[in-house]
Amino acid sequence: MSLRHAVLGLLADHPASGYDLLRTFQTSLANVWPATQSQLYTELNRLAEAGLVTVAAEGPRGRKEYTVTEAGRAELLHWLVEVEPLRNRRSDALLRVFFLDHVDPGQARAYVEREGAQAAEHHEALLEVERSVDWDEGGDLAFYGRLTLEWGLRFTRMQQEWAAWAAEHIRDRAPRDTARP
Repeated sequence: MSLRHAVLGLLADHPASGYDLLRTFQTSLANVWPATQSQLYTELNRLAEAGLVTVAAEGPRGRKEYTVTEAGRAELLHWLVEVEPLRNRRSDALLRVFFLDHVDPGQARAYVEREGAQAAEHHEALLEVERSVDWDEGGDLAFYGRLTLEWGLRFTRMQQEWAAWAAEHIRDRAPRDTARP
């Protein structure tokens, strides 16, 4: 459901084409809520059918510029202030950590080191976003986008620190005689 609200939020800031929205997703929102081209255009059609957005202008080659309707603004506001966010507590990566006693310590350490390396790659991608955006231009959307980016930077840094800590603890752990079969 949040793709709907991401699109409404972007259009509430200013009208945009599907292509413009896709670029915004690729350069900033993909770090929070990724969307493919087909998902985005499907959602735009659903929003239009629901009366939450409308086509404000049409250009060459079927280009449509969408704008949010009053009903769309009301839906966005309702979602922002009245709907409690889903907090996903499931983590495939951490579930695997829980069962790493089924592999030898070298494999366990390699797994958490890979998790740290992936977090480092994601962190670098976020730093590239930080460098590529003029945060002083763009008004409120840029301001709150920067807050979101900072969360991602801190989270990926924490993941890297945890992975290094876990790898060290696995390395220093005395072998057990009672390994699971």
